[in-house]
Amino acid sequence: MKLAMFREGGRDRIGVVQADTIIDVTAGLPAHSPELIDWLPGMDTSWQILAMLAQQSTVRLPLSTVRLLPPVRRPAAFLAIGGNYESHIREIAHLNVTVGEHQIWFNKQVSCITGPYDDLVVPEGMSTLDYEVELAVIIGRPCRKVCARDAAKYIAGYTVSNDASIRERHGRSPTITLAKSFDSLGPLGPWMVTADEIPDPHSLQVRTWVNGELRQDGNTAEMRFNIFEQIEELSHAMTLQPGDVLATGTPAGIGATRQPPLFLLPGDVVRMQIEGIGEIENRVVASRPEKD
Repeated sequence: MKLAMFREGGRDRIGVVQADTIIDVTAGLPAHSPELIDWLPGMDTSWQILAMLAQQSTVRLPLSTVRLLPPVRRPAAFLAIGGNYESHIREIAHLNVTVGEHQIWFNKQVSCITGPYDDLVVPEGMSTLDYEVELAVIIGRPCRKVCARDAAKYIAGYTVSNDASIRERHGRSPTITLAKSFDSLGPLGPWMVTADEIPDPHSLQVRTWVNGELRQDGNTAEMRFNIFEQIEELSHAMTLQPGDVLATGTPAGIGATRQPPLFLLPGDVVRMQIEGIGEIENRVVASRPEKD
C-alpha cells in the first residue's frame, strides 16, 4: 500500500493512494489519531487495519485536490548515513573528504522535516544549499540489538528523502548536524510504500533533476552498507522507535562536486524520484527577514 498523510478542508487525515485518488481512511474515526506513526506495527493499532478501512471507505478524493504531508512529521529520530554510495565516495575524493571502513552516522533535527511539495528555504545570508536524493526507511516497531538477517521485520516502509544541507556550515563543528538541520531541509514523501511492496530495496533507481536537468542517476545497489546492516549497527547502539526515519545514502551528482559548484538558488525546482515509490518536488525560495 501507499499510505499518506494529507490535509483537506482544514483537517489532517490518513489516506491510501490508488492511482490519482486518495482514499480517506480516517474520515469516520474522529477519535483516532490522524498521525500515521500511531498506526505502525508494534503500536496499539496497526497499519494493516488501514487496508480494511480503505475497502470500507466511501470518501475518495482526487490527489490534485489535497495537500500531501510528510508521512511522518515528528519521529523520535531522523538519522542519515554518510558516504554510503561508491559513486558518491569517488566524487567527494577531490574535496579531501575521506571515508573509513565503518558506517558514518549523523542526525537531522526532526524540526527540518517538511512535505513532499513544500518549499526549500535558503537561510538568510547563505548561498550553498545542496541536494541529496536518498531512499528513506521508516521503522515499524521497537528495534533493539537486531541482527541484519532479521532487520527486514522491523521496517514499516520506504519513502523519498531530500537530505538537503547548507555546505558552508559543514566545517564549523565536528558534526554536520547544523548543516543538515536548517528548517525545511528535510522533505519526505510523497507517501510511505509499505515494505511488502518493495521486495528488494537494494535494486532501486534513484534520480534527481534540477530545473529539468538530470543531476543524480544511481541505484541503491551501490550501497557500501545495505539497509539491514545499517539497522543492525544502529540498533546495537540505541533503540529505534516506530516512525524513526533512516536516510540511507546518496549517489554521485551533488552540487558541491560540480566544476564549478552548482548550488540551489531561489526559483530552482528540485525533483527526486525513486523507483517503486514515487516523486517529490520542491521549489527553492529565499528566506524572509525575521521580524523583531
